[in-house]
Amino acid sequence: MASRCSFHVPTGALICLALMTSPPAPAQEVVAPHRHHALSLVEPPRFGPDFKHFDWVNPDAPKGGVVRQWEEGSFDSLNPFSIQGESAAGIGLIYDSLMVGSPDEPSAEYGLVAEWVSFPPDYSSVTFGLREGARFHDGRPITPEDVIFSFEALKKANPQIAQYYRNVVGGKKTGGREVTFTFDAKGNRELPQIMGQLQVLPRHFWEGKTATGEARDVSKSTLEIPLGSGPYRVKEVDRGRSITYERVADWWAKDLPVSKGQWNFDILRYEYYRERTAAFEGFKSGAIDYWEENSAKAWATDYNFPAVKRGQVKLERIPVKRVAPMQAFGFNLRRPQFQDVRVRRAFNLAFNFEAINEQLLYSEYTRTASYFENSELKATGLPKGTELEILKEVEKEVPPEVFSKEYRNSVGGPDAEHRRNLAEAARLLREAGWSLQGPLLRNARGETLRAEFLLNSPTFERHTLRYIDDLKKLGIDASVRIVDSAQYQRRRRSFDYDITTMGFAQSESPGNEQRFFWGSAAADQEGSRNAIGIKNPAVDKLIDRIIFAKDRPELVAATRALDRVLLWNYYVVPLWYYPYERLAYWNKFGRPAKLPAQTSSFERVWWFDKTAADKLAASGSQ
Repeated sequence: MASRCSFHVPTGALICLALMTSPPAPAQEVVAPHRHHALSLVEPPRFGPDFKHFDWVNPDAPKGGVVRQWEEGSFDSLNPFSIQGESAAGIGLIYDSLMVGSPDEPSAEYGLVAEWVSFPPDYSSVTFGLREGARFHDGRPITPEDVIFSFEALKKANPQIAQYYRNVVGGKKTGGREVTFTFDAKGNRELPQIMGQLQVLPRHFWEGKTATGEARDVSKSTLEIPLGSGPYRVKEVDRGRSITYERVADWWAKDLPVSKGQWNFDILRYEYYRERTAAFEGFKSGAIDYWEENSAKAWATDYNFPAVKRGQVKLERIPVKRVAPMQAFGFNLRRPQFQDVRVRRAFNLAFNFEAINEQLLYSEYTRTASYFENSELKATGLPKGTELEILKEVEKEVPPEVFSKEYRNSVGGPDAEHRRNLAEAARLLREAGWSLQGPLLRNARGETLRAEFLLNSPTFERHTLRYIDDLKKLGIDASVRIVDSAQYQRRRRSFDYDITTMGFAQSESPGNEQRFFWGSAAADQEGSRNAIGIKNPAVDKLIDRIIFAKDRPELVAATRALDRVLLWNYYVVPLWYYPYERLAYWNKFGRPAKLPAQTSSFERVWWFDKTAADKLAASGSQ
């Protein structure tokens, strides 16, 4: 944990007003801040500076083989940093960052391009020492100038990145291989670590010109193959249809302890399909090698084909221990019909999770009841202690239930309970000024209460239609619209929807990213993650309390306070979560006996098993 890492605190100069006959005070030695090999905001990093490799890898994993995966939709850009276009799957694999996360530790990062990191006790800046030998794929070294360029260019190109690094004033070269970033506020414990997440771009490439003589621009979409420094490079592109990456055999970081046993596949190929059914037929025929299943129905009914019965396709449910994301139907508060909290609460009451879980989801899921579900950050009971003190600061700006009731999702299920929920929803809608005029609810201006659910895949359609049936019972003119991936992204970026599915992934140590999830400044930024459109002064204040929390207990208290305020404002209709990854794959891969706790990390730590692949090929299956 960053706040627990050991470093020397300079005592500062003591200025003494003494008698002229007194000897001068001796100058005190200024001790440089400790150089950390890793940072963590939750627990101390598990691996010390002399570790040889992570214990969730096979350090001797063989290299080789091809993996074919699938993606839905299409792509038209190889620039993941621009808000323009749809970037290709896996493109981030070509870039290295200053530090790299550990999927076995919550919020831990270890030095990659940066050999070490240091910061003063007040967290007013951070310095990175770049590793000797770090280089781009063209052989040129990664320099402080590249790091500074990356920060400035990405912050200018992408409003989400600009919001993430809002408190970072800028970077400066402070040594031959050192770069220092200064901050405009002190006490933000997370800033040194999130600066370590900075992906490093080659300045000489982006300041150059294309083969046609055009100036390159990080803010624009492009299909020109970019230069990177990571474990893979782009090998082949078929626009909108497929992209292929090849492992960089002489990757500069391949022998570092943070990289050993990882990125073992020679070729990673992503095939694009318009929809799941065609892709799954490709998997069954052997055209796709690996499948992560997110549908309980499909998992229960689709995996009875011959290759599974013969053991040629393996099925696994791998447990994951991480903060469950808030998956939900999210309201667009930019639409006038959703600005009244009573309307949003009525929509919540109409959602019958228990019936949907039993009848459509094979009772496999748990209802999400927090934006930080499955973690200590979740608000429970009534607020007390530091959390209560924090909430008192915004008492006049939050719903009174925040202090008097524990938030609980409505419980449906049997008809009697669900009818009571619908009756309460109808009462709230009347109170909010909506009355039945014929079969539909209208307000005093004669406007109909409409809600179009925007989806980008038929996979979620049957759950949505079940929900819509209950909304129509209340007189709401609800409908669903399914659009292709490109149109969906355009509408999401321009906030052109009433309600859509939203997912908010969280870490064990929330911080600056909360600003672009819920912050007022992000609400009107096209392409921002504030898809709901929240502009709430209380939420903004609570976000700052999280960002500038002085220690872990205060961070937990402030996060619980934010969770409670978000829940009682009914910004979303919470859906469900599942604490496993469902994997299906053709039997030609190996993996470590111990996988990282927070993800199966298929691309990162699995490998191609040539013996098993040859046996599979001999059977005539592939």
